[in-house]
Amino acid sequence: MIELQKLLNSINYDIRIKQDARFMDQKCTPDVVCIIADCIINLRESEPNKEFIVQDIWDSQYFIKNVKAIFNKPSATNPTTKSEYDKFIQQPLRLLAYSGVLDIEKRGTKNIYKVANLSVLEYISLKDRNAYNFLYQYFVKVLSDSGLLKFFEAYKVKFENGNLSQVDFEDLQSRFIKFIIGNTAINGEVEIRRIFPKLLNVFACENNLPGSVKGRMSESQFYYTDLMYNRKNWRDMSKDKTISRQEAINVSEQNIIEGTAFNAYLVQKAMNQIRKMYTESEVKDQWANGDATQIHHIFPKSKFPQLAHYLENLIKLTATQHYTKAHPNNKTDAINLDYQLVCLLAKSDSIEKSLQKNELYYRKESFVYCINTGLNQELKADLTFRQIKTELATIYNDN
Repeated sequence: MIELQKLLNSINYDIRIKQDARFMDQKCTPDVVCIIADCIINLRESEPNKEFIVQDIWDSQYFIKNVKAIFNKPSATNPTTKSEYDKFIQQPLRLLAYSGVLDIEKRGTKNIYKVANLSVLEYISLKDRNAYNFLYQYFVKVLSDSGLLKFFEAYKVKFENGNLSQVDFEDLQSRFIKFIIGNTAINGEVEIRRIFPKLLNVFACENNLPGSVKGRMSESQFYYTDLMYNRKNWRDMSKDKTISRQEAINVSEQNIIEGTAFNAYLVQKAMNQIRKMYTESEVKDQWANGDATQIHHIFPKSKFPQLAHYLENLIKLTATQHYTKAHPNNKTDAINLDYQLVCLLAKSDSIEKSLQKNELYYRKESFVYCINTGLNQELKADLTFRQIKTELATIYNDN
């Protein structure tokens, strides 16, 4: 993402200069950073330039509803949860502020936040895979600016040469602990030992290396879903340690459990994103006049629940297009196959234009996955958009 690279390249994150250890913290897993970013987006919809504090997010109905349901945590309104929720919100906010996505100002005893880079914040908020990509690139830049990256790279080389050991893991951990104690206000090892795994494990996952589990080097390469704060509650995942990081990401996206609060949250978030992205219908035909108020599932949610949260399967239409063309005679359980093709071709154009702008809301691989699932095909992800549209026309003409 160009905007993310611009942000990272514009800031010197050297911990030795900033002397702030809150570039990362224990609760800053991809899923938590993603939901907090989404809560910020939701909070500022009525007031784009709004300043906010931790309590504003805590008190928002959006946070209360979704975090309780998704993470299976006690209600945020329960006074006994104050300490836990304060960290759950505050730590990602501090990370986002250190990275430059948010501005932070200390007033009295409170940290006051404001959005500094909306495009990067929106990118992070879309899905935990985006938050993961952000965290990896951000961590590498922090480590590089701070003179620490060479030690993580040495850890990687040791593994690639087949001679990585627990001693090497402990040496890397020890270097990190001494560095943080020597350059920040943290003066105890316990807290740093909680932070170190969250940093190492993202680096390990991206580079297919062993990470940290319960203070020791993991026996196998670190698994994408093990990065998640709420991994046991979100997904019905097999624990196959032999699959690659990218395969694990794909599996995690494609196996959201139907009917769960998390699934409902993802679907609604995706629909809201499409609403924000387009002011007019994505299908430019004779029924496109009028307000584009409808978000249509190209492959219906009832038949393909696994596709319901994919931006690539959602398209913005006018009411006429939705209720008289996409769903004939206003029967929402019926699909007009001819118009389904029209929607897929239009969506292909939308995705191609977006990717050409380097927006990265979409992935061509995800669009091909939707097509293959919805039409029982085996198209290759390396097809051009022109080739995809040609294949689609052939598939529907043959039917």
